[in-house]
Amino acid sequence: MADEAPDLAEVRLDKLRQIEALGIDPWGHRFDGVTPIGEVRKLPAENFADDKQGPAVRAAGRVVRMRPGGKLVFLEIWDQTGRVQVMLRVNKLTETEWKVVQLLDFGDLIGVDGEFGKTRTGEPTIQATKLTFLTKSLEPHPKDTSGMSDEEYRLRHRYLDMIYTPDTLRRAQQRVKLIRTIRTHLDDLGYLEVETPTLHAIAGGAAARPFETHHNTLGLDLFVRIALELPLKKLLVGGLEKVYEIGRVFRNEGVSKKHNPEFTMLELYQAYGDLFSIMELTEGLIVALVDAVGPAAEVERTEEYEEKGEKKTRAVRKRAYDLFGERHLPFGDRVVNFAPPFLRVQYADLMREHAGCDMLDKDAVRRAATAAKVRLELRDEKTGTVTAKEHDVLVHELFEHRVEPALAKLDRPVFVYDYPAALCPLTKRKRDNPALAERFELYVFGMELANAYTELNDPITQEQTFAQQLAGMAEEDSMAKMDHDFIRALRHGMPPAGGLGIGIDRLVMLLTNTQTIRDVILFPLLRPEAK
Repeated sequence: MADEAPDLAEVRLDKLRQIEALGIDPWGHRFDGVTPIGEVRKLPAENFADDKQGPAVRAAGRVVRMRPGGKLVFLEIWDQTGRVQVMLRVNKLTETEWKVVQLLDFGDLIGVDGEFGKTRTGEPTIQATKLTFLTKSLEPHPKDTSGMSDEEYRLRHRYLDMIYTPDTLRRAQQRVKLIRTIRTHLDDLGYLEVETPTLHAIAGGAAARPFETHHNTLGLDLFVRIALELPLKKLLVGGLEKVYEIGRVFRNEGVSKKHNPEFTMLELYQAYGDLFSIMELTEGLIVALVDAVGPAAEVERTEEYEEKGEKKTRAVRKRAYDLFGERHLPFGDRVVNFAPPFLRVQYADLMREHAGCDMLDKDAVRRAATAAKVRLELRDEKTGTVTAKEHDVLVHELFEHRVEPALAKLDRPVFVYDYPAALCPLTKRKRDNPALAERFELYVFGMELANAYTELNDPITQEQTFAQQLAGMAEEDSMAKMDHDFIRALRHGMPPAGGLGIGIDRLVMLLTNTQTIRDVILFPLLRPEAK
């Protein structure tokens, strides 16, 4: 049995051959009647020494800890619901099963039948009366948690990370729960979930650089979608009045703690809605998600304890609600108060307060941009040509420099609404002030979480907006891709509507207290492994 011996692949391969020589298939077979380990641990457990018969159980899992002995071996097995100790005695197993025990390694999968109880030290344990070998692991596993502190190793070996880093598995399970809650919440409100194409002839719906591909049979250059928006709006034309999609989106851009080239978006559209009906829906959805994960959310804290007269400290996990109150969740070293109503502030008011200017006053914006050390010109790297930045570009950059840091200081979600119209080519203008667009973004700690519009359904204005924007910038830098089929759909009549987009990965980051997007995506994009 492996303990301090070299845990090399060739040693494991030799053990596999020895298992085969015993007449056992090292890759296992169907193993029915298994009780999840988490459920086993909830069963009543008597001390084995009391001669009381405990419940009979059958469990299966991966060997993650072993303590060898002469005629008595202790090990731990793990499944996605937890760990449990297994006690293996030479006089409780067959001769062949005991030989298998001597050939076990970290990472092997086994099944055990036996009695559930407690050892003299009070440890919940399965005393095995039968051992079934299920799968041989031919590659070394980390001894318990060693090796899992290396971030790149964890990301390249996510399958091991899920086994040996409890928070990784917890986040994966919470993500599933959050997406299920989104679906249930929207379904209950009468929304229909649909699927739209991933391959697009035009990369529209967002200002992003796409991945390109080619369809051989049709001889057609295509783009992998950068947004879900335009096909969903066509479905509004087709009569689906409440529609949503949760889908993968791909953008050929940089990687950071908040960005991955492949990510998951929720987009929804509601006929006869507007900016404020979507704002109410968004608030209700976020609160529903907090209610789904919040009661079980835990944070790690340090507590003091005394051992043999000496004061020591240890890490413990405590419920976030017990520490901070209901609908309060930690994010890093801060706490977010998700109790409704969320804050609602106009874009122009924030610019006046934090940038010190009227966002529609071009001279005032340029002075404020200069004070904020925002560059006023654009330089073409190829030609060396220098041109003045458009007013709306300066407003956007000034917002990023002055307003977003102020939003990051707030401990509550905030809806920022009524954006400059020039920044929003797919958005309906305010009736009393066409310089403003009926758009909001939801910020939490300065991180953009949601984006919503009163949708522009006027095909004449939409076509003009596309043309005007394309005349002033490179197409790949604009949301205004000239999609004639979309314009044609609008000309058939799209109802007034509100629309919403939420980045699921950032949302999961926020609600699971995770500081990097790579830890909420099971398989994030990584650079090629060094050879």
